[in-house]
Amino acid sequence: MHAVRVAALALLALPVFAGTVSAAEYPSAPVRVVVPYPAGGLVDIVMRVVGDRLSAELSQQFVIESRVGAGGTIATGSVARAEPDGYTLLAITDSHATNPLAFKDLPYDSVADFAPIGLIGRSPLILTVHPSVPARSVKDFVALARQKANAPLSYGSIGYGSAPHLASEVFKAHAGIELVHIPYKGGAPAVNDLVAGHINAMFLSPIVSAPHIKSGALVALGIAATDRFPSLPDVVTMRETGYPMEAGYWVGLVAPAKTPAAVVATLDCALQRVLEQDDVRNRLTDIGLVVTHKDAKALGDYIVEQTRYWKGFTEKNNIKFD
Repeated sequence: MHAVRVAALALLALPVFAGTVSAAEYPSAPVRVVVPYPAGGLVDIVMRVVGDRLSAELSQQFVIESRVGAGGTIATGSVARAEPDGYTLLAITDSHATNPLAFKDLPYDSVADFAPIGLIGRSPLILTVHPSVPARSVKDFVALARQKANAPLSYGSIGYGSAPHLASEVFKAHAGIELVHIPYKGGAPAVNDLVAGHINAMFLSPIVSAPHIKSGALVALGIAATDRFPSLPDVVTMRETGYPMEAGYWVGLVAPAKTPAAVVATLDCALQRVLEQDDVRNRLTDIGLVVTHKDAKALGDYIVEQTRYWKGFTEKNNIKFD
């Protein structure tokens, strides 16, 4: 029996105070999972797959609600202020750790105002270029960027502080090159401009890049992950090219702070059971997410670690967010 399950059973035996929810009763009504990104995107699809199985595990409907705006901060702030009863949850990504850098005066604290439930997985980013760029490897691209130091190549992102933005900055620092950042308000316009050749390069997720790579509309130079991605086995890792780096989106689940520990443990255990199911893992891999489960405590530690890392990296490299 997993340690986290033992902990959950122990928590069930604890008395609950007035105004809290007993894990023995939870959930007794539908659970709302707020997704701070558009319907049909990676995070939305992931949460619909996971939410459907959580519904089966806990015999109660998990309703996925997309609420977009301000880089996810509107939805995040609303969940931070929600009743901490386990009936309002939040899907979080890497931006949960970087938004405090990208936005001033956030109406919430990314660490203190939330109770971690679990990390679901990661979606590694692939360095892609338009075919007109005369580079067919990461080394080629680095050499080209050095040749064009006076007229730097451009890279796109879905906004300041986003995973593609920061992955590009890590790559620049590692390779010792200059690139011009072109931020977009969303993924669709950025990808459209990349495919049209208006920008030179961009780090993209497998679910977004795969169709363009397979059609020849984009060229994949390397994936920022430890291992090659199953659906794109011919795309080498950045490590294989001599530029070891890992970068990408990650998806987790949190609740408002002060949610009863017994309820968090119930959700933590149910999430772990869901992510152990082979068909769930295969489905998530198909949409570009590698299942990398972390329990509640480990996710909490990871959020703190990521927040500190990006704060240090952006300060050291003088990264601008506007």
